[in-house]
Amino acid sequence: MFKEQFINHIQFERRYSRHTIIAYSNDLDQFFGFVKSVYEIEHIRDVRAPVIRSWVVSLLERKYTAKSINRKLSVLKSYYRFMLREGIIENDPMSKVISPKTSKRLPVFVEENGMNLLLDEIDFGPGFQGCRDKLIIEMFYNTGVRLSELISLQMSDVDTYNNQIKVTGKRNKERIIPFGKELRSSVLKYREVRSAEFMGVVDSGYFFLTVRGKKVYEKLVYRLVNYYLSTVSSITKKSPHVLRHTFATHMLNKGADLNAVKELLGHTSLAATQVYTHNTIEKLKSVYKQAHPRA
Repeated sequence: MFKEQFINHIQFERRYSRHTIIAYSNDLDQFFGFVKSVYEIEHIRDVRAPVIRSWVVSLLERKYTAKSINRKLSVLKSYYRFMLREGIIENDPMSKVISPKTSKRLPVFVEENGMNLLLDEIDFGPGFQGCRDKLIIEMFYNTGVRLSELISLQMSDVDTYNNQIKVTGKRNKERIIPFGKELRSSVLKYREVRSAEFMGVVDSGYFFLTVRGKKVYEKLVYRLVNYYLSTVSSITKKSPHVLRHTFATHMLNKGADLNAVKELLGHTSLAATQVYTHNTIEKLKSVYKQAHPRA
């Protein structure tokens, strides 16, 4: 059903990430499998809105969340827009499909005293690994970078002269993020330890390395973040993205401009950043109730 053409489009023209391409491909395979097995449809032109709506119903019956279903529908919308542009179809059935409503969930974050405890009191251990692990936590918390952005950091991307890092985000968009004196000190210490640890070894150029001198990978970073957050917080989700949420929430709690936080996070839409203001408002409500005599 012209899947290969669409995948080539998002890979080479839109320059989507590898993970996004895999997710899109899997969602399309799931949809195509449904229309073939249930309706015996072989061509995309024969798919109508009721067919797509019945797929949504089947997903709901299989306990998929509204958020997951909406993500799949978003893939279909992109796919059908491409089909229209290429002249393969004349009408877009997605225009008659309504997405399920999602409940708004506030971003999970670590309280400020928890982060202070983690960075000031917890022992990360000696040597290269301990130094690296602590800097990874600091980098997430001080800059709000995504996991993929941190893993892909090059040595040349971290500028201690101007106290800033250059990251490559979604759609290969680059942005500059400033950092403070504390992180600069940690970066300089890590560079010194890193250099001594891998003296004489061919340098890959990546900033964060495994103990074997290779580029760090997602599971390793996720595992260490989960472990150290467990030492200071009882929140159920303990991932690198939680540290990104924590960065944004703490910045806004301290009075940072919403547009500035948007730029630091690399969001394309202000709406994506505004979700963090809910946490800020909840904190203000809590302070008000505690402090105001008539609350």
